[in-house]
Amino acid sequence: MPGRTPRSPPDGAISPPRREDKFGIPEEEAAQLYARAAAERWLRPVGLAVHIGSQITALAPFERAYRRLLERAEALRAAGLPLRRLDLGGGLGISYRAETALSLERFGAMLGRLFARTGFELALEPGRYLVGPAGVLLTRVIRRKETAHRHFVIVDAAMNDLIRPALYDAWHGIVPVGPRPGGLEGAELQEADVVGPVCESGDTFARARLLPPLAEGEILALLDAGAYGRVMASTYNARPLAAEVMIREGRAALIRPRQRREELWAHEIAAPFDAGEDEAAAGGRG
Repeated sequence: MPGRTPRSPPDGAISPPRREDKFGIPEEEAAQLYARAAAERWLRPVGLAVHIGSQITALAPFERAYRRLLERAEALRAAGLPLRRLDLGGGLGISYRAETALSLERFGAMLGRLFARTGFELALEPGRYLVGPAGVLLTRVIRRKETAHRHFVIVDAAMNDLIRPALYDAWHGIVPVGPRPGGLEGAELQEADVVGPVCESGDTFARARLLPPLAEGEILALLDAGAYGRVMASTYNARPLAAEVMIREGRAALIRPRQRREELWAHEIAAPFDAGEDEAAAGGRG
């Protein structure tokens, strides 16, 4: 939009691991360090692990990384070092917006092609791929606000409940929930900023999102919130954690109750001194 400054996540915040980042061991040092670990009396290395990044939807980066991992592993094994397991990491991408999710069929075929005859045990970490699409964050519209420049839809969820948009400028689909007069088909869409009630401009779930007209009290669902949702939630701004409900085959069950406000300070301990003691100590130092 004219006059709008696009936001970007901090440099490198969600990029694939690079040499200057904190992750892993330099590839050229791996063999020496593995041999050193194998020679230690109290260590028993069992394999190598690789992680090339997150939210990857193309097959080629995985195959390149796994070929290099396999070369390293076979060289170590040929040198007589014990090595039986390869951890292939995670990073399997899902479709948050319009991305094509990684095909498990093609991914599995690639693994078979590379590793079927190697004898290595394989480990995978497909956390986001499994749980990301399985979760939604439900929130209620509590207010609408019009300015000369923006149309705001204020909801009762906030950045403490789902921090990915504020932290990474991440996209989550937003859809109204429940029956609407006339339905969604043919509804006139308008740009809206969907924001939380916390007093920070970063408390924003979407900017200039095309949505149907939304009334106070309507329920919205923020999609694909099953990964990096609750696990990254906090009680920032004295906001209790939301309840969690599991749905299976049409049945719903509360699996974590909404946090009570008193629980926010339940574990705080009063310091074993009072203002009078502080004043006396200050006087003694004088």
